[in-house]
Amino acid sequence: MSLQSFRILGRSGLKVSPLCLGAMTFGDDWGWGANADEAARMINTYVEKGGNFIDTANVYTNNHSERIIGDVIGKKPSLRTQMVIATKFANNVFPGNPNTAGTGNRSLLTNLEHSLRRLQTDYIDLYWIHSWDFLTPMEETMRSLDNAVKSGKVRYIGISDAPAWKIAQAQTAAWFKDWTPFIGLQIEYSLLQRTVEDELVPMALELGLGITPWSPLKGGLLSGKYNRANNGKVDGRFKTRNGDVELTEKQLGIIDELDRIASLYNTTPASVALSWVNNKPGVTSTIIGIRTVQQLEDNIAATDLHLSADEIASLDKLSAPPITFLSEYKDLVAIMQHGGIEINGFKPASAPLLANMQPGKY
Repeated sequence: MSLQSFRILGRSGLKVSPLCLGAMTFGDDWGWGANADEAARMINTYVEKGGNFIDTANVYTNNHSERIIGDVIGKKPSLRTQMVIATKFANNVFPGNPNTAGTGNRSLLTNLEHSLRRLQTDYIDLYWIHSWDFLTPMEETMRSLDNAVKSGKVRYIGISDAPAWKIAQAQTAAWFKDWTPFIGLQIEYSLLQRTVEDELVPMALELGLGITPWSPLKGGLLSGKYNRANNGKVDGRFKTRNGDVELTEKQLGIIDELDRIASLYNTTPASVALSWVNNKPGVTSTIIGIRTVQQLEDNIAATDLHLSADEIASLDKLSAPPITFLSEYKDLVAIMQHGGIEINGFKPASAPLLANMQPGKY
């Protein structure tokens, strides 16, 4: 596999690379990103390697990220045609103005025009709702997004960081009213964040949304630079978000296993972690956030890594998320409905109840 082993995003005709170039690190305005020159080199390297999918947002590095992409891609018509550019709205880049935040019609139109100007393009390939706006009626947002698509300024739409029930409500309304539906779901997903598997991933599979995970290395924790020897000493984005913390035994166990598998393939723990998430059900393109060309090239190596079933099972077991009502009840339902028989690859965990169940007598 390579960056040119394109995948269809959701229930659409949009073809994207299996690794998406995340642009939250474009610009050093937030204190830990790449400067404009290094960001330009990363974009050009990604394109030279065959990548076609880049993801940003209006708020990233105080909208410097969009401006960098515009300078490198937007002003080159042939390159712009080749690339799939995604950006987001909902967060406020106009402090003090309540009508330029959220997902209302006015906010959407205002932010769309500013993103088009910064990106130096007349259309957005994929326009994401950055996060759920609990103040704006969902119907207003979906109707406004549909109008943006009909205007030609947006090609496809997606949603990021929202509850499964709200996304399902919006998607159903879009189908019922013949509005443009979502084709993508952007969520945090990694070996250290698997709670999305309970409701969001199954919802995406059912409703035709291609998943584009963000933070697949958990802010760098799975990159290979954190281990037992330097536990409690963190820097970069993870420290900015979480402060000084010591990793738990579960986290360290996952890191140990990544190191072990990486040594077998003569690759990096980051490549192993990326390969794991990029081959999960429903995942179309994993967003990589990097600060240097070397990190980009290291991450691209994940497209050539094929983990064995045993290695995947080992990582799955070590990273198993907490049991929730739904995940626990799924086993019980499978026992009650099918008597513990394996169906479509799912076999419930053994339970005392199963031993007491007897086949019906007729």
